Amino acid sequence: MKRNQHTIGKDVTYKGLGLHSGMPVTMTMHPAAPGTGIIFKRSDLPGGPEVPAQSRYITNTLRATTLEKGEAKVFTVEHVLSALYALQIDNCVIEMDSPEPPVGDGSAKTFCDMVEEAGIETQDEMIPILTLDTSAAVYEDNKFITALPYDGLRITFTSINPHPLLGTQMRDVVIDHDSYMKEIAPARTIGFTWELEAMRKMDLGKGGTLENAVVYSETECLSQLRFPDELVRHKILDILGDISLVGPLHAHIIAVLGSHKLNAELSEKLQALKKDLKE
Repeated sequence: MKRNQHTIGKDVTYKGLGLHSGMPVTMTMHPAAPGTGIIFKRSDLPGGPEVPAQSRYITNTLRATTLEKGEAKVFTVEHVLSALYALQIDNCVIEMDSPEPPVGDGSAKTFCDMVEEAGIETQDEMIPILTLDTSAAVYEDNKFITALPYDGLRITFTSINPHPLLGTQMRDVVIDHDSYMKEIAPARTIGFTWELEAMRKMDLGKGGTLENAVVYSETECLSQLRFPDELVRHKILDILGDISLVGPLHAHIIAVLGSHKLNAELSEKLQALKKDLKE
């Protein structure tokens, strides 16, 4: 199965701070020729080194996804990749003068707005869609993520959290342009006050605020929620960003208590299936 490739209609730029680094960054999305894929370019480094958004370049999954090739290193890329993937942008060069994309409002909405501003261009060349004949799964303790054969792209996520305001949340979404823009893109990343100290020691979360993250104390939510189940919606957003590294996919992805690490491992398994199909 195949579909037409897409890129954006023009250059579009956004400036902000990185979620974890807190560093200022100017990010520009550029249209790209068919077959280019999604490429991150570090314009602040000599020679402007690049790293393609492919699963083989994942080097770290601690609280975010890091891609690295030679001198080109970028991290917390899952939100921008999620937006591009859901809107079927296959070819785009993302130029940044810092290693981390801007946090925007903590969701994928900022990046969706950039794509909508630039416009979506349909290209003549086709791109294959990975369809599954069998399931692929990754397990770790009480967590798992699996991809099942499905005609389309659907994600079911279950979160079980001991926090009194969270508990068990489940969301099941068939992903298309409209459902993503309405139900998933605005969902922000989640944090807890007791994690902040440890994150600061790891030099993480420096750009986080009560506006661009949903922060919970032990007894209350300190941020204004956009959805009662914003946590689980953001988990779906993250899965799409991490799975995007495989390319177009038809599957029903089911996850319970997932993580970037499990997402990356599933991406590797799906990439192996893709390679087997080519051979």
